[in-house]
Amino acid sequence: QVQLVESGGGLVQPGGSLRLSCAASGSAFSFRAMGWYRQAPGKQRELVATITSGGNTNYADSVKGRFTISRDNAKNTVYLQMNNVQPEDTAVYYCNTKIRPRIGAPPNDYWGQGTQVTVSS
Repeated sequence: QVQLVESGGGLVQPGGSLRLSCAASGSAFSFRAMGWYRQAPGKQRELVATITSGGNTNYADSVKGRFTISRDNAKNTVYLQMNNVQPEDTAVYYCNTKIRPRIGAPPNDYWGQGTQVTVSS
């Protein structure tokens, strides 16, 4: 089984920056697509950014130009660099990966425990 552990959240002022980290267990990290999602109070979880095993990235329109997802396969870690944060970015941020239980089957989602990001004042 895979284990994902997020860190790096906290309180930050509008316009500031944070870098979130997600450490993954297992030896197959380099083969997995990874993603960051977030969930604000009273709202549904939404996709923030994804990165494939080959390093291709995609972003939600709301964070394009401000956030950057990256990965370090040697450290089994994926990052989310958050620049020019806004109050609307306040949410719990979750790390995600998808794992196929068997060949030909659709992948299952695995989630970290989440890390709180609060943008205020």
